Amino acid sequence: MIFVTSSEIKGREITASLGVVRGSTVRARNVGRDLFAGLKNLVGGEISEYTQLLADAREQAIRRMIHDAERLGADAIVNVRFSTSQVMQGAAEMLAYGTAVKLK
Repeated sequence: MIFVTSSEIKGREITASLGVVRGSTVRARNVGRDLFAGLKNLVGGEISEYTQLLADAREQAIRRMIHDAERLGADAIVNVRFSTSQVMQGAAEMLAYGTAVKLK
């Protein structure tokens, strides 16, 4: 599945728009990660535990968005965007969304 952040796919013609597709996941921190993150916060630098948590969440959201597009018979997804929001203390949603299209 092709997915891009632009409204066009270079060299391809969009013949139909099938609607908005989305994929999301809600992830929570865990005690082990929080302990290491707290220590890292004291000395500074990247908190790799959270970086990995968010990377995994993005990948799962993308897979779910692609699955939604495949269900509609799409060839590609354009205008892909990401959004995140706090659902509750220590838990956040990662959302990937875009427009499913058919290509010539």
